[in-house]
Amino acid sequence: MVRNKNAKRIHEIAPFDPENPTVVPAEGQWKRLARYIETIDDETDEDTDDTGYYDGDGSPEETVLSVVGGYSFEGIYDPDDEAQAMIAGMKYKTGDGRRLWHRVTESNGKKKYTQVANVSEIKAGAGDATAYEEFGCTIKWIKLPLVEGISK
Repeated sequence: MVRNKNAKRIHEIAPFDPENPTVVPAEGQWKRLARYIETIDDETDEDTDDTGYYDGDGSPEETVLSVVGGYSFEGIYDPDDEAQAMIAGMKYKTGDGRRLWHRVTESNGKKKYTQVANVSEIKAGAGDATAYEEFGCTIKWIKLPLVEGISK
C-alpha cells in the first residue's frame, strides 16, 4: 500500500485577470503556496437535499446538489514569499480583487486540479506577542476544477 505525505501535494496560485477570466496563466506565473505553511485543511462545501419518495420505503434519499472545493491554509507569515505576498495584498479588496487561480497537484503527481478561486479569511501578520506572525486564508474554487491527468 502506497502512503503519500501531505507535503507532497502541491498548491500553487497565480494572478486572475478579470479582462481574460478563462485564460489559464502561463507556467512562470504560478507561485507555490508552501513556505512556512504548517496545516492545510479541506474546506469543501456540499449542498444536499434529503427527500423521500413513494416508490421507496419512505426513507429520505440524500442527493448532492452542488460541491464547492476549497482549502484553508495556516502557518507563519513571510512577507517576502511571493505566494503569501499575493494573498496578503488582497486583504482589503473585494469582488474580483479577491480572485486568483488555484492549482492543486495530487501527492502522487497523477492529477492536477485548476480553477479560478476566491480568497477569504486572510491573516497576514497576527498572533501573540511572543510568537511568529501568523498567516492564514481560505481558498475556494468558484466552479468545479478542470482535471488534468499527468503521464508518469
